[in-house]
Amino acid sequence: MIDEMLSYNRTFVENKGYLPYVTDKYPNKKVAILTCMDTRLVELLPAALGIANGDVKMIKNAGALVSNPFGSTVRSLLISVVELGVQEIMVIGHTDCGVASIHAGMMIQHLKARGISQEHIDMMRYCGIDFEAWLRGFETVEGSVAETVELLRNHPLMPRDVVIRGFVMNTQTGALTAQ
Repeated sequence: MIDEMLSYNRTFVENKGYLPYVTDKYPNKKVAILTCMDTRLVELLPAALGIANGDVKMIKNAGALVSNPFGSTVRSLLISVVELGVQEIMVIGHTDCGVASIHAGMMIQHLKARGISQEHIDMMRYCGIDFEAWLRGFETVEGSVAETVELLRNHPLMPRDVVIRGFVMNTQTGALTAQ
């Protein structure tokens, strides 16, 4: 599948298919969106919000969660705010999120079934990895979004003038509900 995508890419570049997408690194709308990596949101979310290439900074991960307040998600948001002109952050979870049903024990069992040894898992625990926090899901998407918004609003490095709001998107209709 990757080879097919690379072949498409060569044709795309040769035909200058990139021209309608040319923009710079600064988001036109001065908004960053933290959302889930769910495949249903790839086109639905931009369409439902009326955003185009260059309008926003989009940070995606499993569940739109901040699993570490000093990890890559918060780092990306801080860079967006401090260096790239973002003034508002939207945290957008969604209905029927697969992360809601995961927990560390289940993930570790699945990793072992895929050939990851107990020795590697034990080594990571010894190095300080808290699997229960790192591989956690959530009970409700509404609660998860509220928790993430609260963490970002109270983060010691987040400037206080940044507007941070949370929403849940319906994956069928694209409707947003404020949290």
